[in-house]
Amino acid sequence: MFTPGDLEKFKKESFTLKEGVEYRIKISFKVNKEIVSGLKYQQQTYRKGVRLDKTNYMVGSYGPRADEYEFLTPVEEAPKGMLARACYNMKSLFTDDDKKNHLSWEWNLNICKDWKN
Repeated sequence: MFTPGDLEKFKKESFTLKEGVEYRIKISFKVNKEIVSGLKYQQQTYRKGVRLDKTNYMVGSYGPRADEYEFLTPVEEAPKGMLARACYNMKSLFTDDDKKNHLSWEWNLNICKDWKN
């Protein structure tokens, strides 16, 4: 489980991707007390404060258990080209059918020409 301090670290750190590569996001999570019905993952992409993209994924319904569940997004391709090379602010959110916000966090993604940048 994340603490507010852990989530704040994501805001300050950046993940780096080489332009044009294919990638997937893997999220591990636990359901502790009650069944979560219609869990959805939403991701919004911003660049310089302007929203560029909003993606919604249906994750499913899950019951409580001791082991973690995993969610893997479909394969996506990082943008490429000189104009796409930048830092993007990502806002992620888990909600359910009842519109309950289970977890939200922000993180940064740098698209670079090469892996070494």
